[in-house]
Amino acid sequence: MNNKKLLWLPLLALLAFSAHADNKPYKNFGGYKVFYSSFNSSFILPEIASTYNITRGKDKGLVNIAVVRDDNVGGTTALVKGTVSNILAQQQVLTFFEVREGNTVYYLAPFEFYNEDSMTFKIQVQSDPNKPSESLSFQNKFYVDD
Repeated sequence: MNNKKLLWLPLLALLAFSAHADNKPYKNFGGYKVFYSSFNSSFILPEIASTYNITRGKDKGLVNIAVVRDDNVGGTTALVKGTVSNILAQQQVLTFFEVREGNTVYYLAPFEFYNEDSMTFKIQVQSDPNKPSESLSFQNKFYVDD
């Protein structure tokens, strides 16, 4: 199996476990859904991390965003930007990079955290350059991986 395919499978699984108030790992915006998750970078195998130039670490995380139109499989291109902050209001600007695997498109951004950090993500997604961006926010607690 291609290494690139190996990254998508765990990310799909992680989307299913993303928790927030209405227990869905996505938010509806008219004709599309924005799927989101965040997780410790150590969940990514070293070979996969190397392929995508992802820095793994016990205090490093990734946020994953996928934009899916009209329940199609895979994702579509979008402009994705955002920030993440901890409970002390220490903010990091998220720098997303696009990952393409066949017909699948999603966006990843690294960030750093401290042990037991409750992180708040504020994401803006613009799926159509002729329309304004949509916003979503979610929280996740992170633990340093020993």
